[in-house]
Amino acid sequence: MLSREENDLLTRVGPETPMGNLLRRYWIPALLCREIPSGDCPPVQVKLLGESLVAFRNSQGRVGLLAENCSHRGTSLLYGRNEECGLRCIYHGWKYDVNGAIIDTPAEPPDSDFKRRLRHPAYPTMERAGIVFAYLGPPQEMPLLPEYQWTRLPEGQSYVTKSLQECNYLQGLEGDCDSSHLSYLHRDLGPELYRKDAAPTLHTEETEFGVRMVSIRKAAPDKAYVRITNFILPTIGHVSAHSNLVHYWVPIDDTHTWEYHMTFNSERLLRPEETLRLNIGPDFLKSRNSTNHYLQDRQLQNTGNFTGIEGFLAQDSCVTESMGSIYDRTKEHLGASDKSVIAIRQSLMGALKSLDDGKDPPGIFRDPENISQHVISRGAVIPAGSSWRQLLE
Repeated sequence: MLSREENDLLTRVGPETPMGNLLRRYWIPALLCREIPSGDCPPVQVKLLGESLVAFRNSQGRVGLLAENCSHRGTSLLYGRNEECGLRCIYHGWKYDVNGAIIDTPAEPPDSDFKRRLRHPAYPTMERAGIVFAYLGPPQEMPLLPEYQWTRLPEGQSYVTKSLQECNYLQGLEGDCDSSHLSYLHRDLGPELYRKDAAPTLHTEETEFGVRMVSIRKAAPDKAYVRITNFILPTIGHVSAHSNLVHYWVPIDDTHTWEYHMTFNSERLLRPEETLRLNIGPDFLKSRNSTNHYLQDRQLQNTGNFTGIEGFLAQDSCVTESMGSIYDRTKEHLGASDKSVIAIRQSLMGALKSLDDGKDPPGIFRDPENISQHVISRGAVIPAGSSWRQLLE
């Protein structure tokens, strides 16, 4: 259980909040590359960490991420013209490049140096694995973009999409890091041993990237099923299910989250059936959502499906969104099954303390020779009594 102050500390992400300041020290997903597919295509509205932004791809293919409201009189740049390597406001024609430089103020006198004295708020971007990453923190503190395994794969070996989650980011992240719920919420979608052993033995350990989490279930009298998952700072869940999955939980604001879903295979091209089938519309809204009660089928629930809700995404969304926009953790009662949830909260608290002490939080990389991170998530049956660490080799 958290105190009200601790709960607010971890869940509030707007400008100048402690958690907002922490998240701004990392590269985080801003949008999918395919949302701005070509140079001079229409700009896209983006909201990150409570800030209203606009993304555009200029004539040379570079991505800009600008404050949404024009620096002149505040008109939304979403309606601007994306032309000739800049985004031009439709109100008075002010034009911005991807770095926020004002390159044209046509209503001003020809000899005016007005545009040289101003700069529009803009954030650096980098593209990896189908995602446009952005850095929203202090320019002098900008770290290197970590090269995780899934960000370095050739085209065709990974696939990414996203969905809107109508709750605080921490609720979804905690669900990703909770192996105990597999025995109930997902019992009809996972292996039979999830149902046979509903009380796994849990281990956690702090790592340079966040927290490694291990669950061990009895698979047979002489066998154990081990599942290794990871929490990667600042808000990434790396899980092993039917394939390698990565979830980036990106706060839009305090009460809405983008969940980026990535599946990948480091050894071969993905098969069509391995790309995520999540019933997400072209607007990235879930077809099964709170407005239609996730299309829960009570008859199905009574005759063979534990939840009556089909699919991992809908099941996870139901339990996290139904907690409310921001769950009041002063009312919870944690048990032994919540060991991993406690560990990631402690990890986030530790990162907040590091930042408060003037240090880099964990997971910040500044050495170009040390940005390639190999993080293992795996599920396997091993002899009972043997060490789960063999799966890390």
